Amino acid sequence: MQPPVMYNITIDLARRVLTLYRDSGIFKSYPVAVGAPDSPTPPGNWAIAEKIDHPGGAFGSRWMGLSIPGGSYGIHGTNMPNSIGAYASHGCVRMFNEDVIDLYNLVSIGTPVRIF
Repeated sequence: MQPPVMYNITIDLARRVLTLYRDSGIFKSYPVAVGAPDSPTPPGNWAIAEKIDHPGGAFGSRWMGLSIPGGSYGIHGTNMPNSIGAYASHGCVRMFNEDVIDLYNLVSIGTPVRIF
């Protein structure tokens, strides 16, 4: 019997890239939008705390809430795809809808997320 696949996520705020690691190697990378200067994405070591399929509105096709205290921060899709690659959100990490669906289908609640 094979051990379960372990995923973890890093988000590089300066490069605006989310990298998904599978076991110990890079598996996929995605361009993202992160918090604007007046509402930055909080750096730190967090985890995916909830997953919502089709949250609607500005959150696009998927929502993955993060375990960040004192606010509602997450990784989510967007209805503003032109913002990807920019410092544009209110602290969340925005992804293209097709990318967030891919990520959502791979990771589970408890997946570690490091934002730096």
